[in-house]
Amino acid sequence: MSKPPASPPATSRRRLRGEQPIINLLPNLLTIGAICAGLTSIRLSFHGDFERAVLLILVAAILDGFDGRLARLLKCESAIGAELDSLADFVNFGIAPSMMIYVWALQDLRQAGWISVLIYAVCCVIRLARFNVGIKAEVRDDGKFFVGIPSPAGAMLVLFPMFVSFLLFDGAPTIPSSLIALYIVTVGLLMISRIPIWSFKVMTISRDRVKFLIVGFVILLAALLIYPWATLVFLDLVYVTGVLWAWTTDRRKRNHRTEI
Repeated sequence: MSKPPASPPATSRRRLRGEQPIINLLPNLLTIGAICAGLTSIRLSFHGDFERAVLLILVAAILDGFDGRLARLLKCESAIGAELDSLADFVNFGIAPSMMIYVWALQDLRQAGWISVLIYAVCCVIRLARFNVGIKAEVRDDGKFFVGIPSPAGAMLVLFPMFVSFLLFDGAPTIPSSLIALYIVTVGLLMISRIPIWSFKVMTISRDRVKFLIVGFVILLAALLIYPWATLVFLDLVYVTGVLWAWTTDRRKRNHRTEI
């Protein structure tokens, strides 16, 4: 007597019915949540609530850092997820910060202020397009340097004049609007430049120092909650120092190779 055919496992049955586990949707849900945070940040900017608007951009940056890693962990990467991620980056780090800085300090410049915002946003979308075709993935030398400032860092750098003003002058824009507009354009151009940027993705730490890293992260998080403007100014200055260090290191290596 022949045995009845074994029923396919539950995973195969779900695939046959065109179903997928709900947990596999979490990365895309995080990305959509980041888009909602960016759009709400724009709304708050128009209402003058810049502190909460900046906080939402930070939330969007955190979600942006987790969605891709979660997708790889769950092994549920998809083409639509990659497209959603790029759209989220453009909204959160291209449109939201540039609109915030425009509402805060550039409305009096009218056309010139708006042109600087457009240049920054276009540079951001060009960088994201470069990422989609794989150029951003090109790493120099031993894998320690990426090319150009990434869009989340660009968003934080473009808001640096606002951070300084809220820290020292209660939020009033004291820097001339024309200089702020020029600064925005400069940050945008750095995003699409060929300047080497230190890649934190390849940095490692010994296991016996992990506890110090965790404590440092908790201190940083507490500082962001208690002293947001001072902490953001500090982080921007540290990042700029890292960019200059990476650029100097890369230049020395290339000069050394030329001499050889």
